Order: sequence, then structure tokens, then C-alpha cells
Amino acid sequence: MPATDTSVTQALHARRSVRAFTDKPVDPALLKEIFAAAQRAPSGGNLQPWQATLVTGARWQAVKDAVAARITMGREGYEPEYEIYPKGLTEPWEARRFGVGEALYASLGIPREDKPGRIAQFMENYRGFGAPVMLFLHCSRIMGPPQWSDMGMWLQSVMLLLVEHGLASCPQECWAMYGATIRRTLGLGDEQILFTGLAIGYADTEAAVNQWPVPRAPLEDVIDWQGF
Repeated sequence: MPATDTSVTQALHARRSVRAFTDKPVDPALLKEIFAAAQRAPSGGNLQPWQATLVTGARWQAVKDAVAARITMGREGYEPEYEIYPKGLTEPWEARRFGVGEALYASLGIPREDKPGRIAQFMENYRGFGAPVMLFLHCSRIMGPPQWSDMGMWLQSVMLLLVEHGLASCPQECWAMYGATIRRTLGLGDEQILFTGLAIGYADTEAAVNQWPVPRAPLEDVIDWQGF
């Protein structure tokens, strides 16, 4: 699909974490165009620490199968790369995290007491919500927090470019809970650390899970104006 005349502001407002995709395939030539543009993302010292492995078809299924086998082991199957959320999360961050989860389940009509329903929906994370393409973002273990920030800027660039081309995505740090399994399956080696997955495809625009509003904090909560 050719690029639209979407502005950066429009792409920012349109982008959301899509949790239901169609099975429409994604043109690899289009993805190459998007990734080539994303290479302009800022990077301290021009290190460009990001490395990505893209999977579809049988390779994507192999990852899902390998992780599914670990999930059946319960907590013994966890192989986390890092702590996704800080321990002892306090306000206002805990309220934001709790609120977005409740809004997601509410959009699907899954009440808090429906534990099986919530677990079933959570497991959709490890199917990429039906996305035909999964990007796994990783880097060398020698990289530190500044380079992880660079990876985030590259990832945001990719997500906005996907919007520009009519595609959707969902960043998924949950894959890091089984990072070693994914690295083994993809042959990445222990010198790499998995940061996140990014589900890529065409959004199912009719799905309720893709329509609920995701709130953002007001400017006065995050911006301290000094000297203006």
C-alpha cells in the first residue's frame, strides 16, 4: 500500500496498540521501505544499537509453539530477560496500569470475576493477536540504558511509519518473559538480549478491542514549565 499524506501529528493520534488483526499478508517490500526510513531514528554516538528479527509463516509459528510449551510449565517456564515493570510500583503509575487493563477487558465484556475469560484473552498476547508478522527487537548485552532509549526511538519511528502506510502494530514486552526460548528458536545467541516484540499487520477495525479510548495524562502532570 502506498504511503498516505498522513502528518506526524495524525499518525501519533491514529497509532494505538492493536489487539486484533486480519490475516491479510504484509508485503515484505513495503516493510523494507518502512525499515529503511526508520534508520533515520536518532541514536547517541550513531551506535544504532537496534537489531530486529522479522518472522512470518512457519518461523512465526515455531516461535509461538516454543513459547506455548514453556507457558504450560507455569512459573517454572519463565525465562525473563528483565523486569518489565518496577517492583513496588506506586501512584500514579499503578493506577494507570490497572486502569488500562480494566478498560481493555471491559471493551470485550469480560468482568473481573471471569478468570477463564481474562486468561484466554491474555493468552492472545502470545499469538500476536493474530498478526501475520512479528518483529523481535533485540540488542547486544553490552548496551546500556541510553542505547535502550535509542531502541525505543527506532521502534516509535517504525510504528508511525506503519500508520502512514495503512498498517497497524502492537508493541509487546510480554515476549521478554520467555526471552531465552525465543532467542534459542531464532538462533540469536546468548550475547543478544530480547527487548520486545512488535506485532505487525492490518487492524481488524470492527473488533471492539481496537476501539476503546486509551487515556493519556494531562500536560500539567508531566511537563514542568520553568522560565516561560
